[in-house]
Amino acid sequence: MTMYANPKQQRERYTADAVMSATPARLLTMLYDRLLLDLSRAEAAHETRSWAVASSNLLHAQDIVTELTSSLKPELWDGGDRLLALYNYVAGALIDGNVKRDTARIREAIELLEPLRQAWHEAAGQLAAAQPTTPVRASNGMLGVA
Repeated sequence: MTMYANPKQQRERYTADAVMSATPARLLTMLYDRLLLDLSRAEAAHETRSWAVASSNLLHAQDIVTELTSSLKPELWDGGDRLLALYNYVAGALIDGNVKRDTARIREAIELLEPLRQAWHEAAGQLAAAQPTTPVRASNGMLGVA
């Protein structure tokens, strides 16, 4: 018998474990992946006039943008102020997309964020390739890579 009886509990535990063991670079790419997934779902829900589904996804996307904004330290690098401005602009677009049911604003946010998502994935991949991996034993006794 497993510790988690249903698939939903297993999926939630797997997700929690993945987040807790992720590197900062991996966490960033996970946030961008989920952000773009939320926006794609919201856009599709708009097209079918599923307003509650669209709103739920847009609110979650706004939460992610808020997290990205709050964790950004623009003073530490040249592009920081521009990225902060982009996050603020996207936050406004998501609010418009939700309140005004404006699909074009959701599409605009997707088009602005998708290149960033790709760039962060490339940077995370390069960082991972440059760092040696060492096996570690997790608290559950499983062997992993750090």
